[in-house]
Amino acid sequence: MFEHLREDVMCVFERDPAARNVLEIITTSPGIHAIAWHRMNHWLWGKGFKWLARFLSNIPRLYTGVEIHPGARIGRRFFIDHGMGIVIGGTAEIGDDCSLYHGVTLGGTSWQPGKRHPTLKNNIVIGAGAKVLGPITIHDGARVGSNAVVVKEVPEGTTVVGVPGKQVVPRPAFADERRAAMAEKIGFDAYGATQDMPDPTANAVNRMLDHIHLMEDRMNKMCQELNRLNSEFDAGPMPKLEAERIVCEADNH
Repeated sequence: MFEHLREDVMCVFERDPAARNVLEIITTSPGIHAIAWHRMNHWLWGKGFKWLARFLSNIPRLYTGVEIHPGARIGRRFFIDHGMGIVIGGTAEIGDDCSLYHGVTLGGTSWQPGKRHPTLKNNIVIGAGAKVLGPITIHDGARVGSNAVVVKEVPEGTTVVGVPGKQVVPRPAFADERRAAMAEKIGFDAYGATQDMPDPTANAVNRMLDHIHLMEDRMNKMCQELNRLNSEFDAGPMPKLEAERIVCEADNH
């Protein structure tokens, strides 16, 4: 137990840039306090002192805001950042090198006895406010985005976002390059383009850029044919869109 606590403390330096020294972490980190209490309470739970373990689990809950059932099984190098509002159910299982941010719930969806809470394998990150519900498995290396609600199994190395949680599908590299080039050409600052995150606004912009790209290809072919039929035909350059002007006009309406 004490070896696990030492690893819990040391892993804070890897995952929290605000950590300065061991003394500060031990004395001020609510995540470390919640984990330390849970390690002891889980040991008591395993020895049959279930009432005492449940009673003592209320102490860290009161001053850290982290509620961990003493029956939950937690692996090594477990990291809780901020911690307030975290709830971990009694049949939850957490592997090694996992990180949870504030507001995370590992909850159940049934009142039936038995396994009711999620299983997190190794190297999992659960973003702030996310809810992982039911006896599902989050496999190695998976990521759950902030405020996502996950009720289905998450495959290894997958990122899940949204309500309900959906897997993020990486975009082909050629599509990113084509959209970036088109955005630069028409004067659109591509900072609004997401990195594999299903933002509705960004998706709409990406679809517009794809459509513009297709229209431009067809227009170029039409102009080439017109030039071939009539050498005096001059299409002329297309005007550049002014993104700031478009945004201002949209705001005015």
